[in-house]
Amino acid sequence: IKNAIMNIIKGSVFDENFLMTIATVGAFLIGEYPEAVAVMLFYQVGELFQSYAVAKSRKSIASLMDIKPDYANVKKGDKLVKVDPYEVRIGDIIVIKAGEKIPLDGVIIDGNSMVDTSALTGESVPREVSIGDDILSGCININGTIIAKVTKEYEESTVSKILDLVENASSKKSQSERFITRFARYYTPIVVIVAVFLAFVPPLLISGANFSDWIYRSLSFLVVSCPCALVISIPLSFFGGIGGASRKGILIKGSNYLEALAQAEIMIFDKTGTLTKGVFNVQEIQPEGISKEELLELAAYAENYSNHPISLSLRQAYGKEIDNSRIADMEEIPGHGVKATVDGKTVLAGNEKLMNQMNISYYKGDLDGTVVHIAVDNIYAGYITIADEIKEDSAQAIKDLKSTNIRQTIMLTGDSQNVAFKVAEQLGLDKVYAELLPGDKVAKLEELLAHKSAKGKLVFVGDGINDAPVLARADIGIAMGGLGSDAAIEAADIVIMTDEPSKITTAMRISKKTLRIAYQNIWFAIGIKIAVLILSALGLTSMWAAIFADVGVTIIAILNSFRALNVNNL
Repeated sequence: IKNAIMNIIKGSVFDENFLMTIATVGAFLIGEYPEAVAVMLFYQVGELFQSYAVAKSRKSIASLMDIKPDYANVKKGDKLVKVDPYEVRIGDIIVIKAGEKIPLDGVIIDGNSMVDTSALTGESVPREVSIGDDILSGCININGTIIAKVTKEYEESTVSKILDLVENASSKKSQSERFITRFARYYTPIVVIVAVFLAFVPPLLISGANFSDWIYRSLSFLVVSCPCALVISIPLSFFGGIGGASRKGILIKGSNYLEALAQAEIMIFDKTGTLTKGVFNVQEIQPEGISKEELLELAAYAENYSNHPISLSLRQAYGKEIDNSRIADMEEIPGHGVKATVDGKTVLAGNEKLMNQMNISYYKGDLDGTVVHIAVDNIYAGYITIADEIKEDSAQAIKDLKSTNIRQTIMLTGDSQNVAFKVAEQLGLDKVYAELLPGDKVAKLEELLAHKSAKGKLVFVGDGINDAPVLARADIGIAMGGLGSDAAIEAADIVIMTDEPSKITTAMRISKKTLRIAYQNIWFAIGIKIAVLILSALGLTSMWAAIFADVGVTIIAILNSFRALNVNNL
């Protein structure tokens, strides 16, 4: 009653508190004391279930996202001071002991360990970190002590941004939630007017009818008309869906994006870092006059002092410790390659420009990826091709998407035609557009938007770093490689924290399951209420039945909403 009065003062008259107050006071006035008590008692039981449901849903998400650090060990001279993460500044040195949460983003300056990233990514396999590696707040240091230099203050850290995303996801309402809000706004005043009509008009028009019976029918009508089941269960379904997605390492910024994903019909992908790993690896070794092992060894030794990504991939492919005493007179030739003396021989490793400059005849066939030509003492020794690797689950992801009614899968990339078409063929993509600049991608996206249906959605999946304009322009922007990428979290509507394309299908299935549950609740609640409203108006049901119908429908709808949290069997 107090809540009803306070809401009326604030201008919100027709809510469930008002309905229950009228029903309770009315039942007392006509002498139906057990029913009056029942209205209050069972309404409170319903409220208890509602608060329990919301608390359980929030607790479930909180446990999934239990990543907020309680403290940070800051090194000040020879002492370790335990402080609040908010007090730590960029450049401070922090110590993370085994079993502790990493409190802030930083770079390791001493120590190595295994780090559990499951709270951020949903993946159980720990990552190995050592000096020079970036570490992210919210992860757990498993076995070793690591010392790190802080690179971001707490408000800008990964853990802070993720928690903010999850906590505020419910503020962006879906169409279904907006429908229920609008429905309740008009529905409640209408049923109050009908109830007043039901209480006073029939006794005046029907001979022998008494006010007590019709007021009782009217009060029963009011009790069952309470829209609690819809108002609580629909947002709870979407809240559960967002929570279930976060368990799988998928951050969804709002219920509206979760709902829209179910209508996706065109899926557009960036290539590098999205469908491919964005890491160069040796693909082919083709020697001339020497063995493959010798060619790779010469290339690795010649490139030993270079920090170019291609040099790093050659050394990684070689995989053995390099004896620096075998190398002399190393010279880097910008835009061409390197020149070095290895075991007394002059080794050239670089592109075709280097071979042309040195007047060395080399293989000029059509090759995919980046080609490193090697010459020893001005004699051609062969070539090594280096290319970006396709992610292990990319092909399966495209196949799964086609089974979820996606009409077209398209790739937009700035890479060469040869590389782009080869990747598209391997993955089974429907179309590919290559050699595009960032501005060209936006123009192509605009063109593709015209080909979708009125209700269909176009989704762009990118790495979130170079694709911000396209992510923003698409109906739904999904960022891959979200782990630690500020640009991804800012630009995208959905962030795949595990960097796996297959999670897009998981997100779509979660979306469709959540929508099914929301629609089940809408039709079930409206159907039961209409039936009992008619029975109440006709006097064929008591207030007890009306109370049970209202509370029972609410409880069943809430329990059904819990299913959205379970994303293990999609």
